[in-house]
Amino acid sequence: MVQISKPVQGILWMLVTTLNFVMVNVLVKYVGSGLPVLESAFLRFLLGLVFLIPALKSVAKVQFTPRLWKLTFGRAMCHALAMTCWFFAMTKIPMGEVTAMNFMNPIYVSIGAVVLFGERIALPRILALVVAFLGGLVILRPGFREIDPGHVAMIVSAIAFAGSYLIASQLTRELPASVVVFLMSVTVPLVIAPFALLQWETPTLHELILLFFTAAFATFGHYSMTRAFACAPQSVVQPVVFIQLIWSVSLGMLLFGEAFDPFVLLGGVMIISAVSFITWREARAKRSARAAAVVEKP
Repeated sequence: MVQISKPVQGILWMLVTTLNFVMVNVLVKYVGSGLPVLESAFLRFLLGLVFLIPALKSVAKVQFTPRLWKLTFGRAMCHALAMTCWFFAMTKIPMGEVTAMNFMNPIYVSIGAVVLFGERIALPRILALVVAFLGGLVILRPGFREIDPGHVAMIVSAIAFAGSYLIASQLTRELPASVVVFLMSVTVPLVIAPFALLQWETPTLHELILLFFTAAFATFGHYSMTRAFACAPQSVVQPVVFIQLIWSVSLGMLLFGEAFDPFVLLGGVMIISAVSFITWREARAKRSARAAAVVEKP
């Protein structure tokens, strides 16, 4: 049997991740044309709870404090807003544009970490953020074409996702990752439910099945991404994420008749390049810090 190196395994797992997440996009876009956005988002999380049953043992061991509950529901509100805007954007703009603009999440996380947590930011990282911002402008091209409400929704979605991830980074310091995912998956539908009920339409069995598979692909996508990061550094597997944009543009053309837009690919390349550079630079800084710590030991 051929032994596959860890970095190659990481790249393969990340490739699987891109396929899973692009299938989530396809199913959301398809279902979104038949059900209200908030209802689709609510059912996606509700039907996905079945995949979290194995985490119940870990949840039962946690002693929840008021601070943990505040963080949990704060994240739920950010994530609910992000998911709702993302579902809405999928019904309004091409899949490729949604995917490319979603690549901005790590950029907003970096900015949020500086603003909220006072993290230091060096000139190379600032220049990378500028490149990513310019990549977003290449995709949107304000002044050269009309900005759709879907574009605005996607910007809000990416910022809200960044807020969710920043809060998650605080929660994972005190709770196991499986518990953090469980809490998000339980609290987000609770936040969305009142609004979803206001415009509720009885879903068909076909729509429920598609939303169940949406949850399944999303769950396995997060699992395969975790495996990818366990096998190889983020600096190695992060560039593979760009393949998701290729899948999105291709399937958007084949399944939904969306036009090919070279500016979306160019902007996506700029954003992913910037994100990959930041990831590589942070990984190198961590290695240097560990090496320095080893040298200082008596």
